[in-house]
Amino acid sequence: MARVVVDVMPKPEILDPQGQAVAGALPRLGFHGVTEVRQGKHFELEVDDSVDDETLAKIAEGFLANPVIEDWTVRRVEQ
Repeated sequence: MARVVVDVMPKPEILDPQGQAVAGALPRLGFHGVTEVRQGKHFELEVDDSVDDETLAKIAEGFLANPVIEDWTVRRVEQ
């Protein structure tokens, strides 16, 4: 078995209202110095060793992310 992490983030040119809300709230809560926040999604998958990188990329692009507005990365991690 392998652990795979897929991180999905809005593309830089896409407005991120959730990130903007967090960035706006931080100073009000006493946290200063944060100039920008982007909010994304983090997925952890347990997969058989037989699942290849091409299949993982298809899962990420076709199901976990919207490739029109989001970028994604796939990486295998040590357990």
